[in-house]
Amino acid sequence: MIELNGLHLLITYQCTFECDHCFVWGSPFQSGTITLETIRTILNQAKDAGSVEWIYFEGGEPFLYYQVMLAGIDQAIELGFKVGIVTNSYWATSDEDARLWLEPLAGKVQDLTISSDLFHYSEKICQQSKHVTQAADQLNIPLGIICIEQPENPSVSSIGQIPPVPSSIMYRGRAAMKLADKALMQPTVKLNECPHENLMDPGRVHIDPFGNMHICQGISIGNTFTSSIREICDNFNPTDHPIIGPLLSGGPLKLAEQYQISNAEAYADACHLCYETRKLLRNQFPDILLPDQMYGVV
Repeated sequence: MIELNGLHLLITYQCTFECDHCFVWGSPFQSGTITLETIRTILNQAKDAGSVEWIYFEGGEPFLYYQVMLAGIDQAIELGFKVGIVTNSYWATSDEDARLWLEPLAGKVQDLTISSDLFHYSEKICQQSKHVTQAADQLNIPLGIICIEQPENPSVSSIGQIPPVPSSIMYRGRAAMKLADKALMQPTVKLNECPHENLMDPGRVHIDPFGNMHICQGISIGNTFTSSIREICDNFNPTDHPIIGPLLSGGPLKLAEQYQISNAEAYADACHLCYETRKLLRNQFPDILLPDQMYGVV
């Protein structure tokens, strides 16, 4: 049994960018977009769960479906939730334009987080982030910035919610394929814990357009189309879970050993070993290791 404080809604797997480090394989060619009806259902389930305080709207890129996002935000506020957004700020092409996009969010959003790094733009502090910073300041919208360092310049570890300082790549999703060979490899025998997610008591989860509730990207603990959030949380037993149980007892190394998955002598990080192992287990656990979008096959 777990109590959740936050839900992060993946409004869409689509994105204006196709960043090498992306957990969810976001790109302009991705499929999977949430409907307002689904948002409404999830919000009502979240209210019934009793412990949820925060609703985040993210993706992919949530501003691609701006009107649906706005309507979802209004419904979240009506139900008493605090609201956050994560965006790459592609829309902030000038100070005036940034303000135009943000004005409908003034007084509604408690956390606006934008991306500004060399994966998204040609400069670490991009022009879009400068436009958003000015507009958000004028509109009194709290602003944070995600900055992911390049593989050759690792920074701090990030745990749970988005940190306010530059953070290192986690080698899952597209990063496992595109960037792992640029990293300083770590011996497999040392990858015996999950350093980034609290799998026993996560606090927050991601819900995608297909209803999958992800404790980590690509590891589902239930589906909101077939069970309520309350039911999923009440029935969740991490130690008995076929994927999370081994990760708790011995990290990605234990997961690979338990299912006799052969591995290399070294990986970019624990996420890299975990992700590569999970890819090989998808046929065995099709209702857990999903959807295809998270594994780069669509």
